[in-house]
Amino acid sequence: MFLDGFDLTVIAVALPLLVKMWHIPPALSGVVAAAAVVGMLVGSLLFGHLTDRFGRKAMYLFDLVFFVVFAALTAISQNVWELLIFRFLLGVGIGADYPISSTLLAEFVPAKRRGGFVASLGATWFFGALCAYVAGYLLLPLGPDAWRWMMVVGALIAVVVIILRAAIPESPRWLAARGRVDEASGVLVKLGAAAGTRVMASTAATMPWMAMFTGPLLRLTIFVSGFWFCYDVAFYGISIYTPTILKSFSLGSSAAAYLGSAVVALLGLIGALIGVSLVDRWGRRPLIIFAFGGLTVMLVVLALVPHPVLVALVVLFGLATLFANMGPGVLDFVYPTEVFPTGVRAGATGFGTAVSRVGAILSILVFPGVVQAWGLQSALWLFVAAALLGFVICLVLAPETKGRNLEDLSAAVEAK
Repeated sequence: MFLDGFDLTVIAVALPLLVKMWHIPPALSGVVAAAAVVGMLVGSLLFGHLTDRFGRKAMYLFDLVFFVVFAALTAISQNVWELLIFRFLLGVGIGADYPISSTLLAEFVPAKRRGGFVASLGATWFFGALCAYVAGYLLLPLGPDAWRWMMVVGALIAVVVIILRAAIPESPRWLAARGRVDEASGVLVKLGAAAGTRVMASTAATMPWMAMFTGPLLRLTIFVSGFWFCYDVAFYGISIYTPTILKSFSLGSSAAAYLGSAVVALLGLIGALIGVSLVDRWGRRPLIIFAFGGLTVMLVVLALVPHPVLVALVVLFGLATLFANMGPGVLDFVYPTEVFPTGVRAGATGFGTAVSRVGAILSILVFPGVVQAWGLQSALWLFVAAALLGFVICLVLAPETKGRNLEDLSAAVEAK
């Protein structure tokens, strides 16, 4: 997830350099920023379903090929069209990783600690995003081609991750759901369980993918997709264009814009760490409602402040990101893996990811044009509306899953 955060955010750092080098017009710069996110939509839908069919581990290794190959090809792109294609294909791999990583981790971790562990994926994502800004600042002295070295860093990190992932076993819950109970028990024994420990599979282990759109699962699908969509509209619109926005308030200084962006990312990481620490203490429902409320308030303040100075803009952007990441920014990994049964867990997580990418794409593509037409302050009301809608969705639909094992949660859904 560190790598996901780095690769997605590094384009925000590189974009000002790319626009200057290739004279990219504003409309096309939005497409460049959105290319990987569009790829994520495709990757999350396709690989989420395949992960439920063929296993977590097989897809867990395969998707990293996209990271290495297309991050490297992005670094040697000769024009904006090559960059668009390679960023899109890199995004396919990133999108695949969302349902695979979160599902695999959730299926290993005990119920009492599951929230913090799975939420840590979100925190690690934001640490990767912060490192992308730091890398951009450190590599800036390399001149116009500094963006290429930023992409190379992502490819090198992916090689390390492939080596680390090779030793990860298959999910015992997935094995048990497929009738491979002895293999599932073997995995548990290797992890330190007593010999003969058995894995109980949910009776919903072989649910068809379309089951998430019927019966009691439909309400959960609407909830997960809805809050994730709203979060991404607000988060990506801010994060992708943070360096670009701050540069216009820093007298054109790229270094000041990158440092300001790094501060925003740091506050976002702090928010995610706060969420990790609270998710198993407060519970999922109060945390996500409180965070969406805080995000809405911060965005309203941002929209109401006329002609902000650079420091004020950094602080307000940072606090908005802190609240966003404290709740939906980490619970978008937790909720889908908890509320859906084993048979559709990765597929449903992939679907939620895909819907959230629609929100991110709309935000990335629409925001620059709205800023140009209305000004920054007026454009921010779009994010206020998204945050407020997310707050209402969570207030009405958010369940509490704290401390309950996955089989009990699945049984509760089946009983409705």
